[in-house]
Amino acid sequence: MTRRATLTQEALTALGADKLGKLVLDEVGRNAAFKKIVTAALAGAKGPDAVAAMVDRRLASLKRARGFIDWEKRKAFAADLRATLATITDELGGADPTAAVDRIVRFLASAEGVFERVDDSSGHVQAIFHDAAEALPALAQEMPDSDKVRLLDLLLPLLLADGYGLIEKVFHDTIPLVPPPELSRIDAALMAALQKIGPAGDGTRDWEQRSRRDRVIRARQAIADRAGDVDAFIALEQERPARAQDSMGVVERLLAAGRSSEALDWVRRPGRPGLRAMHWHDVADATSGADLSDRNRLRLEIRVLDALGDRSAAQDLRWQTFEATLDQDMLREYLAHLPDFGEFEALDRAFAHAATHPQRYRSLAFFLAWPRLNLAANLVLEHHATWDGRHYGALVPAAETLEHDHPEAATVLYRALVNDILARARSPAYGHAARYLAKLDALSTGDLVPYGLIDHQAYRATLRRAHGRKSGFWNMVAEAD
Repeated sequence: MTRRATLTQEALTALGADKLGKLVLDEVGRNAAFKKIVTAALAGAKGPDAVAAMVDRRLASLKRARGFIDWEKRKAFAADLRATLATITDELGGADPTAAVDRIVRFLASAEGVFERVDDSSGHVQAIFHDAAEALPALAQEMPDSDKVRLLDLLLPLLLADGYGLIEKVFHDTIPLVPPPELSRIDAALMAALQKIGPAGDGTRDWEQRSRRDRVIRARQAIADRAGDVDAFIALEQERPARAQDSMGVVERLLAAGRSSEALDWVRRPGRPGLRAMHWHDVADATSGADLSDRNRLRLEIRVLDALGDRSAAQDLRWQTFEATLDQDMLREYLAHLPDFGEFEALDRAFAHAATHPQRYRSLAFFLAWPRLNLAANLVLEHHATWDGRHYGALVPAAETLEHDHPEAATVLYRALVNDILARARSPAYGHAARYLAKLDALSTGDLVPYGLIDHQAYRATLRRAHGRKSGFWNMVAEAD
């Protein structure tokens, strides 16, 4: 059997210039984007000025364009943009980084106009502009220092009008490349821009104004970080409305500067609400889940207390957090900071607390994850009448985990699942119910009487009496048998 040819540079070079030239010409006739890349390579042979002139013509055309680009033309348009960016980075970037950076800045400046006239529901066009923003810092590193300073001057007016975050990222990535004395002048220009935008209090509803203020504040804070000026960073943070301040960012910087007492004051300030994370046990326990910002704030406060040398307060906060959340990682941290052999008594206390925690599904998840399967089984059996089969996301993995070593507890959970599906006549889930009943058949050797439960045959008879007319379910059971 003939092996498939592998496309490598060596294999292609072996074809010879004439053969390769014909292949390239054929593809140029079919592929407009490829034609631009080849044209750029030919221009590159004449020097960077020829490439720059070609790119300038394309950027000027992009700036002038006003026509809408629908989904049928989007692919070709995106390929053209990608070819333009490749020309800038590959052909021009290697020969003249400063010229390449200037063209990428102009390319990014065209983003808003492009986004307004293209149907980009897939995000492919936006991705090209993000790639341009990613490519710029590496090219900027190759420029002379004077050109790096000029780059920030070019970016400054674009930053103020940046509605897509492209220029802001480039601006922040460029700041570490510029000598600190030059950054003072840029910071002064940003401060003047901030004064021109005006204040924005807690009641301000001009979201565009607030967005522009935040962009400028973040840029000035990036300069403050570059200078290692924590006080300047904090002063800028305090220019934001109180409920919008990033107190945890301040705490991190104060901790790094060894100013732990001030960090404690900041970490205890009310924070802005964050994203909430919900698990199956949160749904089952009818809780709203955990605010990730609050969780991070507590961990940061513990770090601050440790930095202050107040180990007792740090341990108290770890334990209080565990009591409220049954967070196993927090319990492990608590145990790690105990004296030798102190963890045994603490674990007994933690397990006793988890067993009586009001959020029963959270308790079950904790015991399964630790793992203490015997305690998980005890919890299931002690509350055998309360498990709700609607919460299958919590009960199915629990039952599967327990069925080998604790069949009685697994039986309770599988029965809850079957009972719920049949009681609500959830016909799309009858296949699952039949599978759970097969599990119960396999687990039927356990002695359930001590737990106040009827045996398996009696349970099956009960199902027949209550749900005998659900033929769809019983047919699936018969097929499984």
